[in-house]
Amino acid sequence: MSDNSQTSPLFGPATGVGSLPGDDAREAVKTATGTFEDFPFLPELPARGPGADMIGRTAGMLVELYARVEPSGWRLGDRPGRDTKRARAWLGEDLDALEQFTQGYEGPLKVQAVGPWTLAAALELRNGEAVLSDAGASRDLAASLAEGLRLHLAEARRRVPGARLVLQLDEPSLTAVLRGQVRSASGYRTHRAVDRQVVEAALRDVAGVHGDGPVVVHSCAPDVPFALLRRAGVAGVSFDFSLLTERDDDVIGEAVEGGTRLFAGVVPGTDAALSDPAGSVMGVRTLWRRLGLHPGLLAEAVTVTPACGLAGASPEYARRALAHCARAARSLADNPE
Repeated sequence: MSDNSQTSPLFGPATGVGSLPGDDAREAVKTATGTFEDFPFLPELPARGPGADMIGRTAGMLVELYARVEPSGWRLGDRPGRDTKRARAWLGEDLDALEQFTQGYEGPLKVQAVGPWTLAAALELRNGEAVLSDAGASRDLAASLAEGLRLHLAEARRRVPGARLVLQLDEPSLTAVLRGQVRSASGYRTHRAVDRQVVEAALRDVAGVHGDGPVVVHSCAPDVPFALLRRAGVAGVSFDFSLLTERDDDVIGEAVEGGTRLFAGVVPGTDAALSDPAGSVMGVRTLWRRLGLHPGLLAEAVTVTPACGLAGASPEYARRALAHCARAARSLADNPE
């Protein structure tokens, strides 16, 4: 793997979002590190089952809070059971593989976990309602997550000492939380919208565990709250580029001019025909021209990714999609006009 220290101090030109198909940790890490020599990521393999899924994997990181699988989903319990142990074992297996394939690597390396609000919307209290329904429980969950992430980042640094870690918080439910669109257990009502300042403060606190390290928030849902995320101190926003509209121009322009990295999801997350690499980033170039931004900023401001995780794709397509992202990023750097 190459040393990216001369390319970008914080990020690389392209990377994956997180999830991949299959259940072979070594094969997944080999693909992620081999495809993105300048910005590898630690893959997630939800096909292995409960505990390898997005929510279960992060629930396994929690400190002094434990979760188990119920028919309705993940529910908090009193003690670590087999589901927690399985989640932690799989994460350890993934870190073993990462350590093996990153020997001597120096450069940015991305690790992912679910953010505090999507986790609060997905995890259940003992009564079956979402943690989101209880403000105190939401605060406790965010604090537990922050401590768990602190330990996870320390372990990743120990495994790959030359890496500059980038922490990605997955927040696909963030917009629904802000709008009061998260459904109750009965499905007949929705939980009250959470105040934007409360949302922002929790995100800032959780992101703060990475110290001076960069934090990226990912959401492949519509209407990502760019301005709120920037106020919370994140260094980058990862999103499905196809969901942008011209209504988003001002907030995107402000983000770029404020130094926020755009993780532009331009490659479909499920099996689809892939255009040539230059065609995949044509929309990014068009946006740049519309905003009147200097073309030379493109490579400095944009990281190319799939639109979302690739867990639902075929293994062959997932490999092609990741390689396509790397080629599209090179096209963007070589031909910014």
